[in-house]
Amino acid sequence: MRPSPHPDILLVMADQMVPSALPIYGHPLTEAPNISWLAEGGVVFDAAYCSSSLCAPSRASFMSGLLPSRTGVYDNAAEFGSDVPTFAHYLRRNGYRTVLSGKMHFCGADQLHGFEERLTTDIYPADFAWTPDWDHPDDRPTWYHDMSSVLDAGPCIRSNQLDFDDEVAFSSERGLYDHIRSGDERPFCFVVSFTHPHDPFAIPERYWARYRPEDIPLPRFQLSQAEMHPHERRLYRICAMDGVTVTEAHVRAARRAYYGAISYVDEQIGRLLSVLRNTGRLDNTIVILTSDHGEMLGERGFWYKMSFYEGSARVPLVMYAPALFAPRRVPSPVSTMDLLPTLVDLVADDDGVELASPVDGQSLVSQLGGAGSRDAVVAEYLAEGSIAPIVMIRRGDHKFIHCQSDPDQLFDLAADPDERHNLAADPAVADTVGAFRGEVAARWDLAELDRSVRDSQRRRRTVMSALSRGVSTPWDYEPPYRAASRYIRSHMALLDLETAARYPKV
Repeated sequence: MRPSPHPDILLVMADQMVPSALPIYGHPLTEAPNISWLAEGGVVFDAAYCSSSLCAPSRASFMSGLLPSRTGVYDNAAEFGSDVPTFAHYLRRNGYRTVLSGKMHFCGADQLHGFEERLTTDIYPADFAWTPDWDHPDDRPTWYHDMSSVLDAGPCIRSNQLDFDDEVAFSSERGLYDHIRSGDERPFCFVVSFTHPHDPFAIPERYWARYRPEDIPLPRFQLSQAEMHPHERRLYRICAMDGVTVTEAHVRAARRAYYGAISYVDEQIGRLLSVLRNTGRLDNTIVILTSDHGEMLGERGFWYKMSFYEGSARVPLVMYAPALFAPRRVPSPVSTMDLLPTLVDLVADDDGVELASPVDGQSLVSQLGGAGSRDAVVAEYLAEGSIAPIVMIRRGDHKFIHCQSDPDQLFDLAADPDERHNLAADPAVADTVGAFRGEVAARWDLAELDRSVRDSQRRRRTVMSALSRGVSTPWDYEPPYRAASRYIRSHMALLDLETAARYPKV
């Protein structure tokens, strides 16, 4: 039974957080006690995948329950349409106060997408400047990743990302207190989205010092360029990995800073949990932790994401609601697109909540309760580093990756968790490969999708070229700061103000 018909929701999203670096997925070194606490009392999904291994497409899918081919958010500079319902829309329509703090990488003029309030700006631009160009795949724009994040990894006093995430944590903490003190009886949905542990790999000394360099594990294996799949070779070039020498010391420093960044995020999660715990709201709050995609961390010789290898495409997913669901592990594959139908199911009244149109995600309520399992999850990659749509199907122990311009890939994750052996050309599994190819052909019109992506890229480059001339009107979100209503002002009764602001009330 629910403790309340409409529990509060705190959804925390980290950026580029790979499950294999977390203690709850078996990492022996990383310190993340608050994440571990959530996992001990929650439901942990052992095979959760993003819909696309890139920030904006993944986040739009996470919000909408739709694949990138249906949202139109193909890459990090594609507009997220205002007519696409998100879980923020559905929850808000069902009586929730919906608040966003931090990164969500919405591109376009709509910077809310169902959120009633947004407490911070975004860390990334909202315009079309980062549009890829599949018509010129060998050109390397300046906004692509390069290897400076790895080569320059180490401790820092401040960074751009610390400036952002410190603001996100403080704004979220104060926002939660503001809601609880306000007398607003609506349940809340707070989405708090940090940019750590995303590169660059730099973190303050107190997090850096938690890990000794000699303890940092090295990648399990690396590929020579001759062994790389064509998409890997493109990523190797597009991220400027081919022009540098990465030493063992570089790898250890980058991983050390990354682990430190996880500890930093964990500390911020602890601050938010303390608000709920200290105000008596935690028992009636669903707390969710996930990420938009993973991080290769040098595995296979690669860094960052943009592929469907486990390090890039798998994400942590924990749902803590002990009043609703007993702690357990869920081994079957799921998707972050499943969160929209799951949240809608969890907050629905007896007559349910009708979705405006079918979504690609599936509700996880059965798995949360220990029943049922998913047949398969699917994902798409339609952005930089590719020259045509790449699609992935994870079914059972098999992962199948297909692109019309590249050789197929098939991995048996139970026998080969490091994905060292591509089985796609093995006659012994020809029937399996044929079945996957048939499913791809039935599910996607890849030729038409390729045309749609290219047309979108050309339109956006044209629009951006025009908007960059003359007077520019930016789309970046500017949170309102109502100074006249903060703290103590002459139009307020001082005693009433101090009484309302004090928690708990005397």
